[in-house]
Amino acid sequence: MAPCSLFLDSTEVNAVRKHDPSHLNQCSTFDILTACIWRCSTIALKPNLESQVRVIFPVNVRAKLSPSLPTGYYGNAVVFAEAITMARKLCENPLGYAIELVKTAKANVTMEYVRSYIDFVVIKDKPDANRVRCYSPADVTHVGFEEVDFGWGKAIYGGLANLWNGPNPMPASSYTSFSNGKGKNGIVASILLPKVTHEIFMKELKGTLKGHAIGDLSTTPI
Repeated sequence: MAPCSLFLDSTEVNAVRKHDPSHLNQCSTFDILTACIWRCSTIALKPNLESQVRVIFPVNVRAKLSPSLPTGYYGNAVVFAEAITMARKLCENPLGYAIELVKTAKANVTMEYVRSYIDFVVIKDKPDANRVRCYSPADVTHVGFEEVDFGWGKAIYGGLANLWNGPNPMPASSYTSFSNGKGKNGIVASILLPKVTHEIFMKELKGTLKGHAIGDLSTTPI
C-alpha cells in the first residue's frame, strides 16, 4: 500500500456534483467525494465483480442522542455507518448509485441504530475494522486545523500522520481543509491504495470529473 494526496477545490467538487441525480440534489461534499473515491478506487483495484464491497465511515451522533450528552462532555460521540453492495453494481452503475448508498448509510444512523451499536460494542468489544474490499474515509474538514496556531504560524496540514495499515490493509482516506500554493481553498484527500493502482485510479477520477482540471496526484504525503 502506498499513500497519495489529491487536492480538489470547489470547481472540481461541483464537477462531481453534476453527476448527482436530481432526486439526490441535497448531497453534501462528503457524500459525493466519498462515493467518487469509493467507486474509482474499486474499479482500480479490480475485485471479483461478484464479491461484496463496502464503505465504512464515522458519523457524529451528538445531535441524535436522547437524552443528550451532559454539559462538559468533550469525548467522542461517533458510531460507524456502513454501506454494502456488489462490486459489479458499484463499478457498472453511474456515480449516483454510490452516492445514494452513502446517503442511505448516513440516514440509517438513528437513535435506535446508536443503541444497537452500543450494545454490539459491549458484547463484541468493538467492530471488526480488519475488513477486505472495504474503503474507509474520515472527514476532518470541519475540525479547524487551519485555524490552529501554536506560535509557528498557520498550519500547513492537519490530519492523519499515517493512514491505517493493518494485517489486511484497506483503501482509506482522510479529508482535510487546505489552501494550495495558488491561494485556492479546497480539500486534500489523502488516499491509501496499492501503488500499482494509482494510475488507473487517477484515470477513473479524471473521467468522473469530465475534463475539469484537478490537482496532481502526489505520492509524497502533504
